[in-house]
Amino acid sequence: MALLQKSVTTALGLRMTSLLLRGNAPGDVAGIVEWFGAMQAQDVNSALWSFGCRLPGVTLAKINEAIEDRSVLRTWPMRGTVHFVPAVDAHWMLELMGVRALSGAAKRRETLGLDEATVDRAVDVLGEALAGGKRFTRAECMTAMVDGGVEVAGQRGYHLLWYASQRGVTAIAPHVGKEQTFVLLDEWVPAPRRPSREEALALIALRYFRSHGPATRKDFAGWTGLTMTDCRAGIAGAGDALTTVEVDGAEMIMAADAPDLGPGEWLALPGFDEYMLGYKDRSLMTDDFEAVVPGGNGVFRSTLVEAGRVRATWTRTLTRKGVTVTVEPLTSFSQRDRDAAAKALEPYAAYLDLALTVKNP
Repeated sequence: MALLQKSVTTALGLRMTSLLLRGNAPGDVAGIVEWFGAMQAQDVNSALWSFGCRLPGVTLAKINEAIEDRSVLRTWPMRGTVHFVPAVDAHWMLELMGVRALSGAAKRRETLGLDEATVDRAVDVLGEALAGGKRFTRAECMTAMVDGGVEVAGQRGYHLLWYASQRGVTAIAPHVGKEQTFVLLDEWVPAPRRPSREEALALIALRYFRSHGPATRKDFAGWTGLTMTDCRAGIAGAGDALTTVEVDGAEMIMAADAPDLGPGEWLALPGFDEYMLGYKDRSLMTDDFEAVVPGGNGVFRSTLVEAGRVRATWTRTLTRKGVTVTVEPLTSFSQRDRDAAAKALEPYAAYLDLALTVKNP
């Protein structure tokens, strides 16, 4: 049977709807994270605006309040990269996908001059120091390890913090001021969800394709870090909740009941958003990926998007009284485009509760 054909324009509209960028997001942070399953969060400011741009009228202060309720947390659930995940799902995500990042840990330890006994000692020290509901800043975690006889100079400290969370012992709690904090995962999430491995594969497949579809199997494998065998098993396990379509000659998968709300108008998105980070192939959204990640250095610039396509990148400068945003077009910009881009940035300033100044070329 021939696959149902979707035009690129239709596919882009479906994708923007899946990404909750059409005014269709659940009304709170927990609902958004549950929908996605995991949201890129190694840059916390970008991650918080990922919520803000999906929750019109909600300020940064309110989002910071929301993540204190323990419904979501940050950890390294896959690809060795920090994501927001539903707190109750952190354990099984680490066991299913996060564990794959540990396979390369021995080589990294060798580079850092660490042995297995030392990293295990660091995990024990952190576990003992945080026990009883304590919440330490990164600096306090480093001090605890040093006091416990573990050397943290150079990149050792970061690796040990990563390793403890990758092992499912610790997790990243919300910031206190500008300070990252850590807690014991089992204490922060005393009643985790525990699906079987087959159920977990089906669940992560459903969440990925409902929040990113239409997308390819390679996109899914790249996002999760799972083997293609596991990816196929997950897709099969999701059953009739997913459907397969063809977009510009490529086979893609999406939620069977996904609505098409169109690609939308102008949006100001953070750089490290699932809009860009959720795919191996970004050609639906931009023809100039190099401009979004200059030099391929892994640092994604914030984007201004019109009808689902990247039109410009933007950078911000903050003061106590206002935010100045500099727009750098990637396509020709008319005065109408400049006005539309400036209008799209107004929700960001409102989210920060600051006055906005826009600098156009």
